[in-house]
Amino acid sequence: MATPARRTSKTKKRIRRGDKKLTAPAIHFDELSGEFTVSHHVSPKGIYKGKPVINKDNSASPS
Repeated sequence: MATPARRTSKTKKRIRRGDKKLTAPAIHFDELSGEFTVSHHVSPKGIYKGKPVINKDNSASPS
């Protein structure tokens, strides 16, 4: 059964809710393309881990 609201102190509520926050995405500077990219994602130019993975016709390469 749940505890009545008046029995839960302000400190306990704030401690419980303190972890709910936004986090920044993991971005890094890619020296090959010269722009910031999100980690573990293909860059807008189609490069992943220093290798081109998307052909010029915007389709995935067979690998």
